[in-house]
Amino acid sequence: MDLVVGRVVKSHGIRGELVVDVRTDDPDLRFARGSVLRGRLPRGGGEREFTVTAARDHSGRLLVSLDGVASRDSADALRGTLFLIDSSQVEPSDDPDEFYDHELEGVPVQLTDGTEVGVVESVLHMPGGELLSVRTPDKREVLIPFVREIVPTVSRELIVIDPPEGLLDPDAADGAK
Repeated sequence: MDLVVGRVVKSHGIRGELVVDVRTDDPDLRFARGSVLRGRLPRGGGEREFTVTAARDHSGRLLVSLDGVASRDSADALRGTLFLIDSSQVEPSDDPDEFYDHELEGVPVQLTDGTEVGVVESVLHMPGGELLSVRTPDKREVLIPFVREIVPTVSRELIVIDPPEGLLDPDAADGAK
C-alpha cells in the first residue's frame, strides 16, 4: 500500500526549488539529501523517481531541490506531484495513541453501546482537522470528526465513537429545512 509523505504545492524561486506539503512524521529522513522519492505525477502522468539534492526549512515550509529539476518551469510542471513510500517501510508506532492512516483503514467502528456503524475507509486530512471516512453497512459514507470528544477509543482493532445527535442520520440535514 502506498503512503503519501509529501505533495508538491508550487515552485519557489527560479532555480527549481519546490514547496512541499509534508505528510510524514519524519521529514528529515524522507527528504534527506540523496533520498530517492517515488513521485506520482499529476493528471495521470505516471510515476517517476526523484533524488533529493537539498531540503531546507523556509518560514515553516519545506523547500526541496531535486536532481534534474533546475528551473521554475520544470518545478511548476511537478505541481501536485505526490511523493510516495510503501507502507512496509514504516514501523508501527510504540505509542498506543499514535496511528498511521493505513493502520486505521478497515478497522470496525461502533457506538459506545456496541451498535455497529461501519468500517474506516480512509482518514481525510482537511484544513479544519482530520475526518474518518466510514463506510456503513448500507454503503453510505459517513464523515466523523477525528477528535477525542467524538472518538474516545481508538485501537488497531476497534474504534468507538460517541457522535452528537444527527451526525450519523442521513435525514438530519433534511429536517433543518
